[in-house]
Amino acid sequence: MAEGHEERRAALPPVQSAAREPAGALPGAASWRREVDQLVLRARRALDQVLPPVTAPPSRIHEAMRYSTLAGGKALRPVLLMAAARCVGGPQVVTPAVERAAAAVELVHTYSLIHDDLPAMDDDDMRRGQPANHVVFGEAMAILAGDALLTLAFEVLAGLPRWGADPAVALAVVEELAVAAGTAGLIGGQVDDLAATTAAGLDLAGLQSIHRRKTGALFRACVRMGARLAGATATELEALTAFATAFGEAFQIVDDILDVTGDEAELGKPVGSDARQGKVTVPGLVGLEAARRLAAAATERAVASLEPLGDRAGLLAWLARDLLERRR
Repeated sequence: MAEGHEERRAALPPVQSAAREPAGALPGAASWRREVDQLVLRARRALDQVLPPVTAPPSRIHEAMRYSTLAGGKALRPVLLMAAARCVGGPQVVTPAVERAAAAVELVHTYSLIHDDLPAMDDDDMRRGQPANHVVFGEAMAILAGDALLTLAFEVLAGLPRWGADPAVALAVVEELAVAAGTAGLIGGQVDDLAATTAAGLDLAGLQSIHRRKTGALFRACVRMGARLAGATATELEALTAFATAFGEAFQIVDDILDVTGDEAELGKPVGSDARQGKVTVPGLVGLEAARRLAAAATERAVASLEPLGDRAGLLAWLARDLLERRR
């Protein structure tokens, strides 16, 4: 838990078991899913530890922070961070410091979702299968909850040396996340995304530039943070960065596709919101089938980027290929 916060265990959403491989599943899917389930569980436990308890004043904002963060999302970003660390140094390097860094990334991601859902942004009322934060707590409290999550993320990272991280590496990890969350990354991408309506004349290259910042920057930070904490070499860091860049591109294309074809109950958020807001999307520019081909090509680039890492990158490669099958 962050310094000064009393620990309180919450009732965490269950991790769905995936012990059996469905027909058509990727080879080894059941074993990889079990590994992912364990990483998700570790991420959720770390989040529960670093978040302030609702019993601590001011309790309402702590409730709002926990409401969105522990809502049972995919925890993909923390999983990527821990998987990258494992790729570099093996399972033993997923230490409490790595788990807390993974939690910090999810805090930043959740802050961005809370703010994205606000009426002034995307104006969505559902997120992760439950009413959006501002619907439950009001707009003012939602803004403050997002701000608090962003601040807490850096409090957690600043404390990593107390959990065994090298201070110089911890400083590099802080910089990775700060750059990814700022105007060169997530914030800058969101600024341009707000203006990216169908009337803006945006082409595919321009849209992909937005995606690399709004979505891809945080994926790159996740992978690089995990790799740095595990002591990655320059060659390993280069390969993992290339992987994360292509992974982020594929993820956003699939996200755009699901906004057209997805099921709201499975997604846990409204579908068709991009079209309602006149947003430019990859399917809107090139059509659904071409978008699927672009996602598949980006996925193969991601997997190919891992070749210098050999079998150590098996989990990351599986995560990339499984991305094409996701329905939420």
